[in-house]
Amino acid sequence: MFGTGGEAGGMSAHGAVAPVRENCLTANDWICGEYLRTRAQELTDATVEHIWITGTSVLIGLLVAFPLALLARSRPAFAGPVLGLTTLLYTIPSLAMFSLLLPLLGLSAALVVTGLVLYSLTILVRNILAGLAAVPEEAREAARGLGYGPARLLWEVELPLALPALMAGVRMATVSTVALTTVGALIGRGGLGDLIDDGVQTTFKAQVLAASVLCVLLAVVADLLLLGLQRLLTPWTRIRRAEEAV
Repeated sequence: MFGTGGEAGGMSAHGAVAPVRENCLTANDWICGEYLRTRAQELTDATVEHIWITGTSVLIGLLVAFPLALLARSRPAFAGPVLGLTTLLYTIPSLAMFSLLLPLLGLSAALVVTGLVLYSLTILVRNILAGLAAVPEEAREAARGLGYGPARLLWEVELPLALPALMAGVRMATVSTVALTTVGALIGRGGLGDLIDDGVQTTFKAQVLAASVLCVLLAVVADLLLLGLQRLLTPWTRIRRAEEAV
C-alpha cells in the first residue's frame, strides 16, 4: 500500500517520494519547542546553578560591603581609599579578574563567586553610605535623647531609615550579578552562561536564545522580588508618598 502524503520517506498517491519534514532541532531554528522539551533538565540545572552563584555572591558582597561602609563613615580618612578601591575593582575586566584570582582559587565556583563579590562592592558600599547619610539628623538626636548608644542607634534607627537606599543597591547589585555570572562560562562555571557559550561555539540557535531569555527573566524576577521585599520592609515610604500626593 502507498503511504499517505507528507510522512517521512512515504510515497504520495502519484508515486512520488514525499519530502522529509525537519523538526526545529535539525533545522536549527531559533525558536524550538522540541529543544525546551528534550533539554528541560539541562536548562533547569543551569538555571539553579546561576541562581546559586548570583545569590551567594550578592549575600557575601553585602556582608563585606557593610563593614566597609561603616568604616568609611566612621573614619572619613578611609572613605576615599574604600570608595576608590571598590571602584577600581569594578573596572577590572572579568578575564583579568579571573586570571588574577586563578592562582589562589583554581578553576572552581569559588573563583567566580569571589570575582562577583568584588564587582558588587562598589554598588553596595556606595548605596549603604548614601542610605546612612540620608537619615535625618533629627532622628539621631531624638534617639540619643532617649539613651540610645551607637550600636542601638545604628540597628534600630539608622539602618531601618537607610533601607530604601540599601535595598536599591541590593537590587542593582543583583541584576548586575545575574548578567556577570554568565562570564563564569570562561571556566565552565557560568550557569546559563555555559549554555550560551556552548551554543555560540556550536551555532546552536535554540540553546543560545533559550538560555539568554532565561537569564533576562532571572534578572527581572529577582528585581521584582527584591522590590516587593523592599516595600514590605519599608511601609512608611508608601505612606509618605501618599501624604505628599494629597
